[in-house]
Amino acid sequence: MRKYIIYGDIGGTKTLLQMAECVGATFRANSLRRYRSGEYRSFADMLNHFLNEVGFDTTTCSPVAACFAVAGPIVDQRSQLTNLPWLLDAAQIARAFSIEYVKLLNDFEAAAMGVDDLAPEDLVMLQSGCAQPKAMRVILGAGTGMGVAWLIWHGNGYRPLPTEAGHIDFAPTNALQIRLLERLQNKFQRVSVERLLSGTGLTHIFKFLLENHTQSPDISQFQLDEDSGAAITALATEEKHPVAIKSLELFAEIYGAYAGNLALAGLCRNGVYIAGGIAPKIIDTLRGGAFIREFCRKGRFSGLMKTIPVQVIINPDISLLGAKNGARELMMTSR
Repeated sequence: MRKYIIYGDIGGTKTLLQMAECVGATFRANSLRRYRSGEYRSFADMLNHFLNEVGFDTTTCSPVAACFAVAGPIVDQRSQLTNLPWLLDAAQIARAFSIEYVKLLNDFEAAAMGVDDLAPEDLVMLQSGCAQPKAMRVILGAGTGMGVAWLIWHGNGYRPLPTEAGHIDFAPTNALQIRLLERLQNKFQRVSVERLLSGTGLTHIFKFLLENHTQSPDISQFQLDEDSGAAITALATEEKHPVAIKSLELFAEIYGAYAGNLALAGLCRNGVYIAGGIAPKIIDTLRGGAFIREFCRKGRFSGLMKTIPVQVIINPDISLLGAKNGARELMMTSR
């Protein structure tokens, strides 16, 4: 009987599902599908649709292992998605689809597991530094929220450590950022990093700068939803709107300082990887200097910070790569 692994990247907006056939010690990937998550009542409905769509025949094929990256915390191999009424349970998925081994991963834990499979063209260098083999790494990324995972060397490879470090306190570094913090404290009381470094965060920054713009523009002319990060980015890059451009620059400053804090906390001498949906869209801003300036501006440790490699991941399927590795590990250890 032919054996397969199934893996996916499950998000509130879209989900990627794929399978790979096990041929000896190799895995031949095929049947990648993209779905709109909100069109399905449950993940089970979507997975059943996927298997039917790719013509998976359980009489001749056997799904041995499955691994799914989920945008949210995993507790006892169960996860309630933030932006969907889905409760994922690894044990229930295993029973419903007769899959021997099923594992759920936090999406950034999965992204961390995919780092070593990236090709050179999947990365944009912001700072080359001087990598120290087997030293700590960190992967972080702004998108709908802020995700973070550590990578620690264990045995003969890196192991991911999932975190909720996107919810630590925002630490302003200059007078403008202090005023921004005070503005958001009036709204939220406590201001986490994710309140700034996310699509919603970029919207907060833009509104703050617009309200304080010297020309006092009419804010009502901008139809802004809670998360208008993409619209603000387009306003900056395509229409060259001065407040939108300043918003991206301030976003990059905060992003760089935060990434530097994580690198310093973990002594991540073997690399800082910037992932998430926003970074590839503002790559010119990130390369403009403010990100790395603030990344390195750590007082007596500024010299050390200049030795740490910093790269942007522009491959949007990084979490899918990690989920594939997770499913492969499940199958290999089960043998």
